[in-house]
Amino acid sequence: MRVVIAATIILAGGLWLIQLQGWHQARLYGVGVAMGLVLYHAAFGFTGAWRQMLVHRQTTGVEAQLLMLAVATLIFAPALANGELWGTPVSGAVAPIGIQVAVGAFLFGLGMQLGGGCGSGTLFTVGGGSTRMVLTLVTFCAGSFWASLDMQWWVNTPRLPGIALGDIWGWPLAALAQLAVLGVLFLMLKRWRRPVRVSDHGPFSWHSLYQGPWLLGWGAVALALLNWITLGLSGHPWTITWAFTLWGAKAATFAGWTLSNTWFWTGGFTENALSSPVLADETSVMNIGIIIGAFLAAGLAGRFAPDFRIPLRSLAAAVIGGLMMGYGARIGFGCNIGALFSGIASTSLHGWMWALFALGGSWIGVRFRPAFDLQN
Repeated sequence: MRVVIAATIILAGGLWLIQLQGWHQARLYGVGVAMGLVLYHAAFGFTGAWRQMLVHRQTTGVEAQLLMLAVATLIFAPALANGELWGTPVSGAVAPIGIQVAVGAFLFGLGMQLGGGCGSGTLFTVGGGSTRMVLTLVTFCAGSFWASLDMQWWVNTPRLPGIALGDIWGWPLAALAQLAVLGVLFLMLKRWRRPVRVSDHGPFSWHSLYQGPWLLGWGAVALALLNWITLGLSGHPWTITWAFTLWGAKAATFAGWTLSNTWFWTGGFTENALSSPVLADETSVMNIGIIIGAFLAAGLAGRFAPDFRIPLRSLAAAVIGGLMMGYGARIGFGCNIGALFSGIASTSLHGWMWALFALGGSWIGVRFRPAFDLQN
């Protein structure tokens, strides 16, 4: 109850502070809080789900991710075809296809198996009380800032322009084709997976709604809907790791680092974001909301119990994994949310490419985990 009260006070205080930036930011903050609740109660992460698939052929988590992508594809398509949602001009998460996506996704996939969480997973586990993931988040920000210093080199590597199937084939056909691919992948995983006893969460009750745990399918549908709401409020799909880059840069400038001559941080959106308050940044506001939402969910579930006894090898893995995820996400146009989830929901080919190379990085990552005394 103390955690619930504390989370409620922080939530209300955050809402008041963010409302100073206007109700637009306050609404996005509320969406972030809802995302944190969903992520925590459904334990909806990519890292563990991919590891279970690669090591144990248990694919339930990945199947839920495919469901999430299918629902998002279905509800994104009309908005992206019309170019607006609720009167807000919208555009999908579309990025170039090239070496930087391949390298960035591979680094991210490897790093998330060492760090112990993906982009969204890092945020909701920090809110849920994981002390180790605080270090992963800090180094995630550091790695992302580091990559921003190298971005001028990466954008000059070979690449093709961003390709969205909806723009080429038309949105009805593109959505149907993507749903067919997701359906085939879903059926293939169900046939390939090893039989496993799935725990029974019991019948629906209001108690389980606020205390959890939720079925993965609930989480999949809820996250797809929340991403769609984000699209309508902000004009673009859900992203996470841009805020980590910004937080790292703000920490560097506070420490005396001068970025006025750095290519990535001069001119346009990035320079304006660096000179503006953190609460003026949409992604930052949503990320803060996710942490607070998970904090509230952990209190409601009675599972907020930070453990400060962390082995040194595990801490080393958190540092290495966080740096790799941060660097990879920045050069690869996002993480499992901004690149994979939002990219594929937008029918962007870079999202599919990102997923393929991140899966390869995860395959390597699970083989490095025992060296850090991390169990698979």
